Amino acid sequence: MAGLQYLTGFGNEFASEDLRCPGALPDGQNNPQVCPYGLYAEQLSGSAFTCPRPANKRSWLYRILPSVCHKPFTAMHHDNLTDNWDEVEPDPNQLRWLPFIIPKASEKKVDFVMGLHTVCGAGDAKARNGIAIHIYTCNTSMIDRCFQNSDGDLLIVPQQGGILVTTEFGKMMVEPNEICVIQQGMRFSVDVYGETRGYILEVYGAHFELPDLGPIGANGLANPRDFLVPVAWYDNHPVSSGYTIINKYQGKLFSAQQDFSPFNVVAWHGNYTPYKYNLENFMVINSVAFDHADPSIFTVLTAKSTRPGVAIADFVIFPPRWGVADHTFRPPYYHRNCMSEFMGLIRGHYEAKEEGFQPGGGSLHSMMTPHGPDADCFEKNSSAILKPERVAEGTMAFMFESSFSMAVTRWGLDTCQRLDKSYYKCWEQLKSHFNPNWRPSSK
Repeated sequence: MAGLQYLTGFGNEFASEDLRCPGALPDGQNNPQVCPYGLYAEQLSGSAFTCPRPANKRSWLYRILPSVCHKPFTAMHHDNLTDNWDEVEPDPNQLRWLPFIIPKASEKKVDFVMGLHTVCGAGDAKARNGIAIHIYTCNTSMIDRCFQNSDGDLLIVPQQGGILVTTEFGKMMVEPNEICVIQQGMRFSVDVYGETRGYILEVYGAHFELPDLGPIGANGLANPRDFLVPVAWYDNHPVSSGYTIINKYQGKLFSAQQDFSPFNVVAWHGNYTPYKYNLENFMVINSVAFDHADPSIFTVLTAKSTRPGVAIADFVIFPPRWGVADHTFRPPYYHRNCMSEFMGLIRGHYEAKEEGFQPGGGSLHSMMTPHGPDADCFEKNSSAILKPERVAEGTMAFMFESSFSMAVTRWGLDTCQRLDKSYYKCWEQLKSHFNPNWRPSSK
């Protein structure tokens, strides 16, 4: 959206105040006896008070009214949002989803919260250790309603239709091929401009970080300067009909009423903020000799576990890039993995699966279940003349990868397309090349 401004950097110490109220930030302290303009000081903590300084996350918000001024929370029903991973029996088979259907506004108006659908996940929000993957399909803006996730961080990946995200820290416009992260406890509302769809990775108990670069050095992958944080903006209009705060807590939804907008923050400072990132800014690292590196080189953000080198969740992208490796089968190789892999497609055609895997759909490869290119991809690339070429031009695929063994929800299973008709057919084609009388011969 034209006119929106941002602060730059990942995890920085920021300070911002609405231009309508110069001097709204207290000078020299966080909690003065009387704040400028008679505002209320309120701290939002994203970590324990005693966390080491590099991991300590908090921001101070200076509000027209404190967020405590609401009526009690009451339970709220939602058909398709869940953290019950025992709805269906475990299933290690490869699963694929056609593009998730967006409801027509003429038939039913659905906003961002009511358009959430949990596909799969694992772990426990109560124990603060786990993940969930959701799809959102909606057609209507949130009016006098906002959402707050007490369970964890939300990484939002728009696929169709931009979303205007209003937060307590300010506004962000997030288009397809961009992402945004709303961290635990931050209130936000989503405006849409027609039929809208996207993916969400929810992480309990850890915040997203930039991955360590190791031998890559100081620069590469997602550069900190390319992350954008909203500037302060406040809304002070009275809501006589009632404003609804929707809170996701221990996997369930609750709602509370108040008579003012929660986006009444005139100024703020700290390092615990929402942020957005344009995937086109990702600096790809790749092989320039032979073979190709593991897909971990495409990691944009990671949420680390307590085990070194093992993530609760990674967000990995497969953007347009040059392929130049000699003597190499260039697409992703056949493999089994100790991680669970959920893939989505924002636009274009994924290089290893030209057919069947469509923008707005998805696939799940459970840990240690084999997967890889389809037969046509294998045939084409086994005989290709190797020369430098652009890979994935016009495409943006991504992966939510996790060390958790993910379970599919009832809604996820009911909406999925099993791979018997597409993937399995490809594997039958591969099997047709097998010679039962094979014997070793010269190279």
